[in-house]
Amino acid sequence: QVQLVESGGGLVQAGGSQRLSCAASGGTFSSFAMGWFRQAPGKEREFVAAISWSGGSTYYTDSVKGRFTISRDNAKNTMYLQMNSLKPEDTAVYYCAAGVVAVGRGSDLYDYWGQGTQVTVSS
Repeated sequence: QVQLVESGGGLVQAGGSQRLSCAASGGTFSSFAMGWFRQAPGKEREFVAAISWSGGSTYYTDSVKGRFTISRDNAKNTMYLQMNSLKPEDTAVYYCAAGVVAVGRGSDLYDYWGQGTQVTVSS
C-alpha cells in the first residue's frame, strides 16, 4: 500500500518562503507521476503543480507560476514544493498525490493521496 506523508507546512508571513515535502513509501516512487493540490476553506480542491516520473516535465497552475517550484528526488522517494513570494490567498491545506497512469492537472489522474499539511500565510 502506497503511503504519502506531507510535511513542512506552518505559518509564514506574506512575501516569505516555505518548502513542502512529500515522502512516499510502499511503492516504486520513480514509477509515479506526482502532484500537489490545495484546498482553501470553503473552496474545492484545486491543482497546484505536477511533475513527471523522471522530473523532466513540470506543470503549474497560473496563479503560482514563477513563485512555486515542484521537484522530486527519486533516490529519496520524496517530492518537494518550494513556495516563494507567498500570498494570503495561498493559505490552504496542501496535499500531495501520486498517479500511475499519467501526469496532469486532474485530480482523477491520481491514485494515492496524503493527509495534507496546513499552510497559512499572514498579511
